[in-house]
Amino acid sequence: MSIKITVPELGESVVEATVGEWHKQEGETVSVGDVLVELETDKVDLEVSAETAGVLARILHQQGADVQIGDVLAEIEPDGAAADGKADKADGEGTAVATPPTPARQPTATPVAQRVAAAEGVDVSKVEGSGTQGRVTRQDVEKHLQKQPPTPSPMPSSVHPAPSVSQSGNGRPEERIRMSRRRRTIAQRLVEAQHTAAMLTTFNEVDMSAVIEVRQRRGPAFLKRHGVKLGFMSFFVKAAVGALKVFPQLNAEIDGDEIILKKYYDIGMAVGAEEGLVVPVIRDADRLSFAAIEQAVRNFSTKARDGSLTLEDLRGGTFTITNGGVFGSLLSTPILNPPQVGILGLHRIDERPIAQNGEVVIHPMMYLALSYDHRIVDGREAVQFLVRLKELIEEPETLLLEG
Repeated sequence: MSIKITVPELGESVVEATVGEWHKQEGETVSVGDVLVELETDKVDLEVSAETAGVLARILHQQGADVQIGDVLAEIEPDGAAADGKADKADGEGTAVATPPTPARQPTATPVAQRVAAAEGVDVSKVEGSGTQGRVTRQDVEKHLQKQPPTPSPMPSSVHPAPSVSQSGNGRPEERIRMSRRRRTIAQRLVEAQHTAAMLTTFNEVDMSAVIEVRQRRGPAFLKRHGVKLGFMSFFVKAAVGALKVFPQLNAEIDGDEIILKKYYDIGMAVGAEEGLVVPVIRDADRLSFAAIEQAVRNFSTKARDGSLTLEDLRGGTFTITNGGVFGSLLSTPILNPPQVGILGLHRIDERPIAQNGEVVIHPMMYLALSYDHRIVDGREAVQFLVRLKELIEEPETLLLEG
């Protein structure tokens, strides 16, 4: 009797997935634990493994198909060798003929890394992985390609390979790329955020001199003691929590005709990943030390880079911080992450002239942007939220005194 391989539970609020790459094909022998196929969701990519040994007898949903929880992806014949005619057979004296040993499993690679490797003709097993547990990332494949000597073309110089792009109706080159499940969901959610919320953005600027001085003075000892660098993000997480406690409307959500004020502070950190933006959540940020926050930020950045974020990492969140400054952004208007009603945008730090005590001085300045849902947050609260956050950043000792 065949064993059905179904779409597993995908996590909170996730009910649909897209079939990614099949690692096994029909007729192939599988062992318990072998990865059969990858599923792309709007939050993370999941691997579906074989729970029984045998032969993959039938694939019901090919790559690119949309599936829901409980849908049958494939069927495995437990007596798989018999199913494909490769069963161990006893010889005339009753001695079993052994099948060849199962080859060593290839190192796990992220879906993007696999696509890049396939397009470039790279054997993933020869790529050194830098991700969690040696997982191969897109950057690993690109580094591997850079180390390889150029391959001479076997064709005469007068012959040119056909272009990899298609031709549009007017004969000009263009390329069509299918959106991933995550990219489609990101697009849908961003449009929904603008259609369902009365979104508005207010701005301020903050003098980063005090935080930079603290980092320079305390950074080496902090790194030695905690094994992680003292970055800017822990200051902004702490300052955001402090401002949210004063203006709780920004740590809320709308449910019908009711406002739900959250009495906990789960701060989402927008991170650019290979497949698109993800927002892992630092839970109970108000209870964490600077070191614990920095460790969480580092772990999330690593997991986003190698594609190992879990659904639990991305679940919930009451307020989000996004840092466009790491990409060089001077100013932006961040889009809300529903059902949250507030998102703080950070930007690059620039040396700028400012007036201080009647004199023009040069200080490291950063623009701040707060986008908010005007349905429950008034302009006064939004402006005062940024002012309070600015005060906490410019006098970081207050973050310690106020907990």
